[in-house]
Amino acid sequence: MASVACIGECMVELRQAQGGQSAGQSSGQGQGGGLYSRGFGGDTLNTAVYLARLEVKVDYLTALGDDALSDEMIAAWNAEGVGTRRVSRLPGKLPGLYLIQTDAKGERQFFHWRDSAAARQLMSLPETDELLNSLMSYDIVYLSAITLSIYDAAGRERLFAAIKRARLLGTRFVFDTNFRARGWPDRDVAREVFATAFATADIVLTSTEDLLALYPGESHQLMARIPTPELVFRLAEPVSLLRFPGGTSEVRAEPMTKPVVDTTAAGDSFAAAYIAARLGGSDPVEAAQAGHRLASLVICYAGAIIPGYAMPPKKRHRPATTRQATK
Repeated sequence: MASVACIGECMVELRQAQGGQSAGQSSGQGQGGGLYSRGFGGDTLNTAVYLARLEVKVDYLTALGDDALSDEMIAAWNAEGVGTRRVSRLPGKLPGLYLIQTDAKGERQFFHWRDSAAARQLMSLPETDELLNSLMSYDIVYLSAITLSIYDAAGRERLFAAIKRARLLGTRFVFDTNFRARGWPDRDVAREVFATAFATADIVLTSTEDLLALYPGESHQLMARIPTPELVFRLAEPVSLLRFPGGTSEVRAEPMTKPVVDTTAAGDSFAAAYIAARLGGSDPVEAAQAGHRLASLVICYAGAIIPGYAMPPKKRHRPATTRQATK
């Protein structure tokens, strides 16, 4: 069975509640009378959950504390079918926290408290070598620019070296640009790291939103910056431009039939559906169609993870091809 390693950070999520308290979540009265519900989220964790729901074997690689909130996270991931065997637990540490505010159009704004979060130490632990050596046992390693932003330069170098070793044995590296300027000391550092990721990746998932923020004024040159064999470039409108060995294509999402409630995790769910479809034997066009379908559903619900009953019916794919080592 094909397997994926998702690397990143999960945080405590506070979001504005609508209509009171949700089951399994606690609520508190915010300043000005706003209610907030508590859950958990993070870009690569969201992708891991959706991969598990799409019946892909997935492990989440991160570090957490030894506190009750970290225990709740582990239990929630296990309940979703996300593997936790490679989660490091650090005594005395805590997970990070973020708050989401959404406007009337469903667009979101994030506020973070994460500078001392346990996940930031993942690349500098006694067990880090063992963790990184495990990457070669997966079919795909998936991470985002947010993942890379939480490590220091030495940690990123260590991670890229491990990914390159794993690729020699046939593991594919999928990089999701998911750029957030506040996570980087400056754009020059981010551009240097992105260049390394682009040169290493087998598949890049990106968007005009991410790249125009990183490379202002370069709208016509953005795709040319990325040498990756397989590229998915999501536009501001619900359209993806694809480049892959042997061709290019444009994939347009089907028209929305329900109102947009919250765009949180639109890209994360797209990534999950795309990866699941590619592992299942679909070509890039079919995979992008699957990505748009799931993302269009996810944005009709509040929060990063939609209720399980809202997931679309499972589609069977062709058997995945055998892993081949990178020449």
